[in-house]
Amino acid sequence: MLISGLWIIVTSSLLAISTGLLGCLLMLRRSAMLGDAISHSVLPGIVMAYLLTGQKSSIALFVGAIILGVGVSLMIEFIQKRFSVQNDAAIGLSFTFLFAVGVILISIFAQDIDLDQDCVIYGELAYIPLDLWTTPTGLNLGPRAFWILLALAIINISFVGLAYKELQVSIFDPLFAQATGLHPQVWHYVQVVLVSLTVVAAFEVVGAILVIAFLVTPAATAYLISHRLWSFLGLSCLWGITASIGGYLLAWWSGGTIAGAIALIAGIQFLIVLIISKIAKSKA
Repeated sequence: MLISGLWIIVTSSLLAISTGLLGCLLMLRRSAMLGDAISHSVLPGIVMAYLLTGQKSSIALFVGAIILGVGVSLMIEFIQKRFSVQNDAAIGLSFTFLFAVGVILISIFAQDIDLDQDCVIYGELAYIPLDLWTTPTGLNLGPRAFWILLALAIINISFVGLAYKELQVSIFDPLFAQATGLHPQVWHYVQVVLVSLTVVAAFEVVGAILVIAFLVTPAATAYLISHRLWSFLGLSCLWGITASIGGYLLAWWSGGTIAGAIALIAGIQFLIVLIISKIAKSKA
């Protein structure tokens, strides 16, 4: 029981790190809900990738998710600029349409495709210790989800670390970045691709709800008390990790769903930090 709990906490913490970094970048670009849009919009991409290839391989699903992730971003920009629709309305129109298409496709082809609607939407972290990765020689390497999310965390950490200065300039001074040849829009779409990869990798394990919670809530909590980019990124990851630990303990105590408990703890963290920050500002 203890070992299973540790695997769940470590795996969800790896996801919290990946989504925490990307969520901060999206929030600084005033596109926090773009993560929500991508999280919903990759669903039809996953289904259509299977229908076109007849395979459930990770590569096919990743390609389908990336295409839809970038596609929804382009769709939002097109609606916003072409029809003078506000950004939040454009996001709402785009992702609800694409998510509805994905749900309809799943419901139609549910008998032929091994995709569980409840698993995709809600996820079930309790199954992480059961899906083990074993070598041909029979060596048990631990849960498959752990290695997938570990690789994903390494990719996202490397991206932020190696492109830290470029991201900082393109986010805070896009005109200067454009003048110096950094092309802020290119960095934006690189982020979109990484968000799409992160979402589709986490879909089977944690479901859409927890991915959205991790993309938005820890970053929003860190934003309340951060004044520098590096602290913003670090605190976002820290809040996600503590939410993973607290959420698992809450689910274990209450017998509820782990993903829901983690999202609840993340929301409580935000409220506590919000109240403390308001009190601190009123006394300053």
